[in-house]
Amino acid sequence: MTATPVSSNTEPLDFDSLVVLLEQVFLRHGTSADVARTLALNCAGAERDGAHSHGVFRIPGYVSTLKSGWVNGQAVPVVEDVASGFVRVDAANGFAQPALAAARPLLIEKARSAGIAVLAIRNSHHFAALWPDVEPFAYEGLVALSVVNSMTCVVPHGADRPLFGTNPIAFAAPRADGEPIVFDLATSAIAHGDVQIAARKGERLAPGMGVDSLGQPTQDPKAILEGGALLPFGGHKGSALSMMVELLAAALTGGNFSFEFDWSNHPGAKTPWTGQLLIVIDPSKAAGQSFAERSQELVRQMHGVGLKRLPGDRRHHQRAKSAVEGIRLEADVLASLRELAAL
Repeated sequence: MTATPVSSNTEPLDFDSLVVLLEQVFLRHGTSADVARTLALNCAGAERDGAHSHGVFRIPGYVSTLKSGWVNGQAVPVVEDVASGFVRVDAANGFAQPALAAARPLLIEKARSAGIAVLAIRNSHHFAALWPDVEPFAYEGLVALSVVNSMTCVVPHGADRPLFGTNPIAFAAPRADGEPIVFDLATSAIAHGDVQIAARKGERLAPGMGVDSLGQPTQDPKAILEGGALLPFGGHKGSALSMMVELLAAALTGGNFSFEFDWSNHPGAKTPWTGQLLIVIDPSKAAGQSFAERSQELVRQMHGVGLKRLPGDRRHHQRAKSAVEGIRLEADVLASLRELAAL
């Protein structure tokens, strides 16, 4: 995509101030205090770390969804201890992040006891970046993998109509001498939020990202959003991974497939009502050298062959920069957030 100059008409906020502001937005639009806090931390963290397609950009979508009645902002997740290494959560038509927060202590306890534990979240809405769901486990010395499916907007390889969601995969692992190794990638050629941002900025996309309403290749993000669809990354390989996510995040958890829910009676609804799976591993149970040291050795070797940037490096760099300079928001965006919060 063509680079767009950053406007100088911005204002800096520290992380805590942005969290408080976003909490007020969520509270004003009908969530409980716990849900507001969890979602605010997620959105503010994405904005702080430079993941703008999942930061404050998402707030109008949250607000319109809550107004539509599509999601229950007051939902209380029901945690079910079903096996030695398996936890289920019914999110009760609420957001997935509070469901994860409710189950997290039990999930960690089981992972440390059994060496591995699975969390299956169903009846949930996920509208955010996925890496914040796994990164905290790595800071505790654990390895975490998560998948979540979304709404139908991706054409499977070889098909002629959309069926899958963008269906991201996130992974986090500790390392001895640095920040955790963390990545979060959509199985579509580009994240849906990035297409929306490109459309808003009037930018064109790189070839191979999507098709228009006639199924023809297009670089126009508006054509993708207005009746078109995304393509999987890597052709059949990305398509296979997307299928895997549908099976793990929906079929295994009891959540909806990307094509199984109908929000047509809820104008303004934006959040996919699907499922999420997390797998958490305690590497201390493995034999041999410490996992964190092995991770660090892999990083050294990757740097040794000329790799300049690891997955997550840009995010950690931006996080450190934001801690010093603040999180810079366009003045009109900040004004809009304050209006939504009724401040």
